[in-house]
Amino acid sequence: QEEKLPDIHVLKALEHFLAQPTQQPFFCAAGFYKPHLPWHAPRRFFDMISADPALPLVRADDLDDAPPIAREWALTPPDHDLVTSRGVWKDAVRSYLACVAFADHLVGRLVEALDRSEARENTAIVLCGDNGFHLGEKLHWRKFALWEEATRVPLIYVPPGASKHQRVTAPVSLIDIHDTLLRLAGVAAPPGDGCDLERTIAGEDRAKPVITTWGRGNHSLRSERWRYTLYSDGAE
Repeated sequence: QEEKLPDIHVLKALEHFLAQPTQQPFFCAAGFYKPHLPWHAPRRFFDMISADPALPLVRADDLDDAPPIAREWALTPPDHDLVTSRGVWKDAVRSYLACVAFADHLVGRLVEALDRSEARENTAIVLCGDNGFHLGEKLHWRKFALWEEATRVPLIYVPPGASKHQRVTAPVSLIDIHDTLLRLAGVAAPPGDGCDLERTIAGEDRAKPVITTWGRGNHSLRSERWRYTLYSDGAE
């Protein structure tokens, strides 16, 4: 049944595309759905994950200093109470991790397809997610918040012909992908909030604090050391 999963269909379409001779420059996007809910994945990926996974550190008083809007977001719907009252917290964490392992497998196969193609040496790779996910932190589940767990996403950028690994701790934004890809295409980026990731990696373009907005008038600003969140009612 694994071959019938939607993400497998996406993978096969991309594998077929990359196997064709490249006649001109291309932009190719692969949107894998996992680890989005529902947390269904082939059994072999569940077998990779311990049946007794470590749970996030959660304090019962973790919302005591949160303003009303943040508390409302965290507790509506009451997912944490539901998960813990049913005794399935570890099952949920294991399922999430299994779906992450499945997504990692899909990405690996896609990179292998690129490595077999004619475009291997002159193609950049950008891997990103669209949101983070709470697994009980701040008594919250899913996204729909402006805390670190919901707003931090994976982002890996591999320039064409890259030969070394480098970790950048300064926060960057998904907006930066826009400027980076435009430069690779030989197009000047319009003035805006984006940074060229290659220039940031090289230390030539200092990363700017990153802003995330959820709902009207609710903003969270992230620097390398701090996060500051201002809610629409003026609460901080």
